[in-house]
This record gives sequence, C-alpha cells and structure tokens, in this order.
Amino acid sequence: MDTKIGPVDVCKPASNDVGCPPSNSFVSAISAPAPMGESTLGRHLARRLVQIGVEDVFAVPGDFNLTLLDHLIAEPGLTLVGCCNELNAGYAADGYARARGVGACAVTFTVGGLSIINAIAGAYSENLPIICIVGGPNSNDFGTNRILHHTIGLPDFSQELRCFQTVTCHQAVVNNLEDAHEQIDTAISTALKESKPVYISISCNLAAIPHPTFSHEPVPFSLSPKLSNEMGLKAAVEAAAEFLNKAVKPVMVGGPKLRVSKACDAFVDLADASGYALAVMPSAKGLVPEHHPHFLGTYWGAVSTTFCAEIVESADAYIFAGPIFNDYSSVGYSLLLKKEKAIIIHPDRVVIANGPTFGCILMKDFLKSLAKRLNHNPTAYENYHRIFVPDGTPLKCAPKEPLRVNILFNHIQKLLSDDTAVIAETGDSWFNCQKLKLPRGCGYEFQMQYGSIGWSVGATLGYAQAVPGKRVIAFIGDGSFQMTAQDVSTMLRCGQKSIIFLINNGGYTIEVEIHDGPYNVIKNWNYTGLVEAISNGSSKCWTMKVTCEEELVEAIENATGPKKDCFCFIEVMVHKDDTSKELLEWGSRVCSANSRPPNPQ
Repeated sequence: MDTKIGPVDVCKPASNDVGCPPSNSFVSAISAPAPMGESTLGRHLARRLVQIGVEDVFAVPGDFNLTLLDHLIAEPGLTLVGCCNELNAGYAADGYARARGVGACAVTFTVGGLSIINAIAGAYSENLPIICIVGGPNSNDFGTNRILHHTIGLPDFSQELRCFQTVTCHQAVVNNLEDAHEQIDTAISTALKESKPVYISISCNLAAIPHPTFSHEPVPFSLSPKLSNEMGLKAAVEAAAEFLNKAVKPVMVGGPKLRVSKACDAFVDLADASGYALAVMPSAKGLVPEHHPHFLGTYWGAVSTTFCAEIVESADAYIFAGPIFNDYSSVGYSLLLKKEKAIIIHPDRVVIANGPTFGCILMKDFLKSLAKRLNHNPTAYENYHRIFVPDGTPLKCAPKEPLRVNILFNHIQKLLSDDTAVIAETGDSWFNCQKLKLPRGCGYEFQMQYGSIGWSVGATLGYAQAVPGKRVIAFIGDGSFQMTAQDVSTMLRCGQKSIIFLINNGGYTIEVEIHDGPYNVIKNWNYTGLVEAISNGSSKCWTMKVTCEEELVEAIENATGPKKDCFCFIEVMVHKDDTSKELLEWGSRVCSANSRPPNPQ
C-alpha cells in the first residue's frame, strides 16, 4: 500500500474519477501546532480525520457523545452532518467512503452503537474503511459494578465492544488519556491498511481534556507500505504467462476487490496490453471503464449482459481479478465456469487453475508485471463482435399507456453524464441499472454482498456530500424506501440536489421472485406527499408522481431544467409484476439454491 494519507488513495478507474485524489497527496494543509487549550482528545481525533481526507462526520447526538461532538465541530476542516437515526448515519458514512476512500460516523454508547452496527457490517462486507466513533461511559464507571442507562442493565459494559468485534478489523476503548493518542492513531491506521471499518469508543469525560501527547501537532502520520514478495511475484507471473499464452481465446473479468486492491488502472492496462475481451462482475460495475473498446458488459451467469456470458463461459482461459463468488453473484451457484481454466487474483495472492497458489503478492503488482509478458490476443473480443446484435427498435409506449420499467430506464440512460453518479438499491434496480451504459466519469455504486434494503437512502446522502460536484441519481423501491426514508430530511438540510426515482410497485418485488407470500405486500404511502411534508415548504425540494411516459418526460425535463438546483423526488408508478427478465431468471435460480433438500446424513 502507498504511504500517502491525505485523501486516501482509492481505486481510480478511468471511467470514474470520483474519490480519486492526486497521486502525490500527503497530509496536505496540516495546521500549525495547536495551543494547549485546543490540544484535547476530541480535537486530536478531529484533526486526524481531516488529515486522512474526512471532511464530513455523520452523527446522531446522545448524552455520552455530546462533548465529543463539540470538539469535532470546533475543527475548521470538519462538518458535522446530523442524521435522523444511527442506521442512516452508518449508511451515509458507507456512501461517503465509496466516493472519498474513507468515511466517519459518531453515535452514543450501546443504544446508538447497536443501532449503527448493521450499516458497519455492510461496510465490512464491501471493504470500506469507516471510522465508527462511539461516545462511551465516564471513565470512572469502568470496573465499578454500576449499572448505566443505555445498556441492557448489567454492570458489564462490554456488550457493544463484543458485538463490534465481529464487524470491524480493530477496536479501541479509550478510557484513559495516557494511551489515547496511540489507540486512536492505531485504529485509524488499521482502517486504512485493512480497508475495513474500525470501532473507537471514547469515554464521555475525556474528550475535552488536554494532554501533552496531543500538544505537538502536526505529528507525522504515515502508513508502512505493503510490498509483494519479489521472488513469489516473478514465479507467479511466469506461471500465469505460460498458462495464458497457450490459450486460444482468453478473457478478463473484474471483481469488486479491484477497489480495495487499488488495481483498477492496472487491470485496464493489462487489457490494453493483452487485447483480451474484458467484463465485470455485477458488484464491480463502475470500477472499469465501459467505453473501453473491448468491454463486453456484466458477467452474471444466466443474467449477464447479452452475449457476455457466452464469450466468458466458452473461453479456454479466464482471469478473475478480485472476485467474490457467492450465491447471489453466481446466480444460485449456476455459473458455467471451470477451475482448471481460471486464474483467480486475490488482493494478496494468485491461484492458477488447479496448480499452485502464490502468496504475498499484491494484485496491482501482479497485473502490472503480467502485462509485460502476455502475447496480444484479441480472439475472444473478435468472437463477441461477430455474434453481437445491436439494440433493436427503440421502446415506445402508446399515449397514456401505463409506464413500463424498461421505458423508464430507456429515458434514464439519456440522463447520465460525467457529472452524475448512480446509486442502485437492492431489488430490481440491481438488474435494471446493470444494463445502463456508464459514460466516462459517471459514478456507480450498489451494495451486493450485504444487500441491506434501505441502504441507498443513507448512501445517497453520504455520496452526494462527498462529491458535491456530481448529481446523484438514486433508484429505490418502495419497500426499501420505507426502511430509511427519514434522511431525505438531512439531504434537504444539506442543500443536496440529488434525484430520487421511487419505483412504486407495491411491495418487496425481489422477494416475490424468490418466494412469494402475503408478507411481500406493504402498505402503500403517498410518497410524494411524505417528501413534501418533510420539506415543509422548502423551495429547494420538488416532487412529481408519474404514471405514463409523457409524465416521465415532463418530470425529467423539470428535474434537469428549472429544478436542476433542487432536490428532486419522482415517484414512478409501475405494475407489481413489471420486472426485468434478469430478475425473473435470477430469482428462480436463487430460490432453487435456497430450497435444496438436506444432504443425506
């Protein structure tokens, strides 16, 4: 890993420069040594957050963190964004980390910590460094056998810590000043090195106290670089080059761990050098430029982009860089891949077919070295070009015909530019947004591994706060929106200009296609009326409900014209059974995988 701190050096795909700081960033604009009055634990933490690139902390106040919040607010480079609940604060930190490379949130002890933990678990699954800060009990209460409020009524205060141990890569309980500096710096460093969330609990009576260890800002803050084993790297490249240069029609597939490996550029450079056709797994969409001349689309087994699966699965060798193979990405374990044809590149090791595993090798180093050893071989892409059939007749609705989802996304495609970013909620939006062709510079995020419905509301808030120069366009189902709708309020308070398309089809459609039942039907809300009530007369909020193509065109013209400086909420009414064909196929395969009978004992 690079030793740069500043804004964290996150993955920089050529098609999406969101969150990609200059490569020479290093603890920029460090302030002069602070007077002793400002050299408190709280200000030290605040300055550290600014140094690593955090400018916004998503918070919910509670009595144990109030003094700490005072000291975070006092830092000139830091803005406190108050959220409606802890879960959304965690989702917002998740969205922020996707754009900036690192995020932060602050809540109160246990009652707040256990509320945010679902969002932190999702960030852990997606390899996102988030600094989760909790205002803890008074330092004098530890070990006293007292019972405190906001706990489960036991004198043991470790419940929250034990819960966070399973979803963070490091935990620091700061209840004395002597080692607070070391604990905070170690936690932050670990988050950046591991690209995972960390937990920092700070006793409520310590945040305002000065200490000599905080008085000598700036203390140099750097990370030890991660290095590949040179002999192992050379051997792995030799073996991989021999394997691939024998192949007739090799292909490349990018996975979601390209981001944590900071290997997006190296992956594209390998494609340029080799001439191989390249595709992405669904959770890696947006990490690889879709304008690349050899780009096939999304490889997702039976629900892949048209003609993509045929090329990938018929290849005689394939490189998978940073994949995650789970039941969702494998469409119920139905991928037609063979281990003996595959080179699997993990962030720190390489596995070649049925042969050896080479450890202690960084993905970026391996891809760069391999690019120098491969013969140019565009055969797979040439095959794709032969069988590819371009899009047919443009979709159209009859006048006033009820709007169809495929018509909706036909219009959405025209909205996208380098000034936009797409957030796709768990559900049919996964599949419809996968089919969007991302222009150069257009951001794209969704949460596939964890798949927590409601994630996108907070993530939209955090992403838009991180990248104010982009307009975020979010696609959220009605069931998901009911989970986390409150923080539309925070978007309005922050003056954000995002566009939310609320797709109202009367329930949990993705669950319907896996296994239907009465529990998948939800109470219908007046969603536009709800957002108007939340806005409470704000002139910077605009809503519209659409039922047909003509109304959709009018809504988009308003959102991108006279209302372009407003937060826009467009409720799209569609039939409950109007889904993508990909969801129908995927749902039936996931259902089959879920309902496998027990193995004989």
